[in-house]
Amino acid sequence: MKTAIVTASYSGDFERCRLLCESIDRRVSGYTFHYLLVEPADVALFRQLAGPRRVVIDERELLPRWLRVVPDPTRLGRRRLWLSSRGLPLRGWHVQQLRKIAFAARMDEDGALFCDSDTVLVRETDVADQWDADGRLAFYRKPRGITRDMDEHRVWAARAAALLGIDPRLTTETDYIAQSVTWRGDTAREMVGRIEDTMGRSWVSAVAARRRFSECLIYGRFVDEVENRPERHQKVETSVCHSYWMGSALDAQHLRSFIQTASPQQPMVGIQSFIGTDVSLIRQLTGLA
Repeated sequence: MKTAIVTASYSGDFERCRLLCESIDRRVSGYTFHYLLVEPADVALFRQLAGPRRVVIDERELLPRWLRVVPDPTRLGRRRLWLSSRGLPLRGWHVQQLRKIAFAARMDEDGALFCDSDTVLVRETDVADQWDADGRLAFYRKPRGITRDMDEHRVWAARAAALLGIDPRLTTETDYIAQSVTWRGDTAREMVGRIEDTMGRSWVSAVAARRRFSECLIYGRFVDEVENRPERHQKVETSVCHSYWMGSALDAQHLRSFIQTASPQQPMVGIQSFIGTDVSLIRQLTGLA
């Protein structure tokens, strides 16, 4: 089975993405290409990272022209907004999710390993191991992962249900969000078809009509509650990425300890970029200096 590695990124995460790329080049096998999905203004910057097995893709190749990116006047042009006549303005993290769905639904590979920009491989791994002997791809799901205090997750889960035509009374406590997940191409194509059949318009306009959505919850609920194809998916409760989601910036001692606590099933660590842990420190302690 052919598997791509895919990262949706932007200029603010460029150095973190560079580190991810270096770790993939040094430590990862079993993939076709590593695709970087970026906005038009970032294409030239990210082409520095292109190579024989790394391709930079302009989002205009993936998303419709009616979704226009402009400087955000509320951030003095330092950030971007995506405008359309079909919904509220979107920010970059919304559009990164749209890029991922669009890529998955049209990729030539059988599956994709999505890696956020702020992840890094800390030991050697073969992407082909995400497939089992029966051709099932690893499918991350965490039962009882959405707790009562996770209001935003509940909104995202409800939005996924609406897009997929799932009875709104059927709520879920299963979480599917991780900094690295694997998706099947055939499942992604059927998922966007389901959205279009349910909403009566293109999947992009349907998803982008509101700003509170999660691509991982849409895919996860589709697999669990709509698709009903267990022969396609191997359910796993441990993400391939050991993640530090929130908290203060990590110093050397705490970063080293965090890396050491990754399980044998987690060759990757992810440290949210907004936390502010120094990239050079991450590079040093992951052996990429």
